[in-house]
Amino acid sequence: MPRAFRASARCCLAKISLLLLDIGGVLLSNAWDKVSRAAGCQRFGLDQDRYEQHHAQLVDRFERGHLTLSQYLDGTLNGIGPGLSRAEFTEFMFSESHPLEAALATARALARDRVIPMAALSNESRELNEMRIHRFQLAEIFPLFFSSCYTGLRKPEPKAFQQVLEMTRRPPEECLFVDDRADNVATATGLGIRAVQLTDPSRLGRVLQEFGIEGG
Repeated sequence: MPRAFRASARCCLAKISLLLLDIGGVLLSNAWDKVSRAAGCQRFGLDQDRYEQHHAQLVDRFERGHLTLSQYLDGTLNGIGPGLSRAEFTEFMFSESHPLEAALATARALARDRVIPMAALSNESRELNEMRIHRFQLAEIFPLFFSSCYTGLRKPEPKAFQQVLEMTRRPPEECLFVDDRADNVATATGLGIRAVQLTDPSRLGRVLQEFGIEGG
């Protein structure tokens, strides 16, 4: 194996040649989840039930990159946020993104030490995704972003995973996928991808060590 990419051969899973990481819930807080939306409704005095109804109608197109952030806000705030500053609301949305420090440090160490090729596989809208990549310097970790806003595919759709396999030319058994959602992990596993549901991001390093992947 070339020195540039080092994966420990301590166990039977040593053939892993690609690490796929979710962003929201693994490396960062979720971009605009129900908790953040509730906080936004409270902050700006919006009817939360009506906001959620509008959100449910738009989120699929929003995360597939078919709606801009401006179009999403026009739709979700229509009739419930008259006079509300779109710029102020957008700033609040962006402020809801926070690093999950331990997991992010683990990913940075793997990238720095060139331990194994990595790619991000996430469901995110375009403006939020690009803000998060820039603000948290995620391009220093991942050379590839399979974000739903770019691919038009959302997890847990099988095609979202199949596209990664096709574009990276990796067999599923050589990929390890880490995500916080059980349905995404189930789809990946069903396709033959090794997958782990990570509910505690601080354990990312220890979980990867169990698969023979560690920096240092």
